Amino acid sequence: MNDTNFTATDHLHMARALRLAERGAYTTRPNPMVGCVIAHGDDVAGEGWHRKAGEPHAEVFALQAAGERAKGATAYVTLEPCAHTGRTGACAEALVAAGVARVVAAMRDPFPQVDGAGFDRLRAAGIAVQSGLMEAQARRLNRGFLSRIERGRPWVRVKLATSLDGRTAMANGDSKWISGEPSRRDVMRWRARAGAILTGAGTVLADDPSLTVRFGDDTPFEPPLRVVLDPGLATVARGHVREGGAPTLYVHAAEAKPPRGVEVPRVVAPATGSNFDLRAVLELLAQRGINEVHVEAGATLAGAFLAAGLADEVLLYVAPVLLGDDARPLFGGLGIEAMAQRLHLAIVDARTIGEDQRLLMQPTDRH
Repeated sequence: MNDTNFTATDHLHMARALRLAERGAYTTRPNPMVGCVIAHGDDVAGEGWHRKAGEPHAEVFALQAAGERAKGATAYVTLEPCAHTGRTGACAEALVAAGVARVVAAMRDPFPQVDGAGFDRLRAAGIAVQSGLMEAQARRLNRGFLSRIERGRPWVRVKLATSLDGRTAMANGDSKWISGEPSRRDVMRWRARAGAILTGAGTVLADDPSLTVRFGDDTPFEPPLRVVLDPGLATVARGHVREGGAPTLYVHAAEAKPPRGVEVPRVVAPATGSNFDLRAVLELLAQRGINEVHVEAGATLAGAFLAAGLADEVLLYVAPVLLGDDARPLFGGLGIEAMAQRLHLAIVDARTIGEDQRLLMQPTDRH
């Protein structure tokens, strides 16, 4: 049960812990992002965040910074401290050993090896435990991790760039460039936080994208897996998507065979002709530890995710240009024939990026 008796100081420290957690957005996967602040009232004794999978968790860094001042303090953690020993030690045990008096967590960790066990260990040691402070923000931060654990599939973000008249490419397929350079730089941040960047064979053949993260500075990140949905393996011998330091995985139908002499990482997913069972594809990626899937594809595949109810959010860059009636549409295959079938999108965030408008939206129920 979540507690609600929190002070303004509690909110202040948890907000700081959430900001710290977000520093690991590009490096912690498949682990969640976690931040920790250790404090005596308003006085911060130590803070830390989980920086990379396999390395110490946020609580360990915060305890190291606090030293002896951790004794009798309150630890603010954005996720329930782990109670099991994996590649690192159990954070609940570290907090007990340090002698903290109270732990405030934003939320319980649904990961089966934790899921309340961390709280139980802390309470057994006489530590006061509260949870639920800024839980909505914590869930939003780790929506990909929570989706994989709770739903068995990654969080799916469909990214598109469009003209004012809702077009994504000319009739001949030319789409470079609808959005401006600032928007294209902004997309790199979204790519970097994803566990996988997914596209279709048609996009590989038409646009030859590299689907890599290019920051142009020393920002640390783990290269996302590039995933190509290619039922017949028509693209395995070509394309920039095979080049560079990022790994690439081809998803294909059972009967497809790669060209002789071409060896690529590949996996079979259920497909009927050129249409994959997209939910099955996402489940395969979840089994590989993918928390977030960033889709950059054409109207057909983008529309297929939306029509199947598998697009959790739409990242749309709207450029102040017109492409005309013959240009290609934003989504294909939605099957909307009447106003009552229209698909509603709730705007989560809207901002100006260069000359473009960036909309982050989440589908709601059809009305």
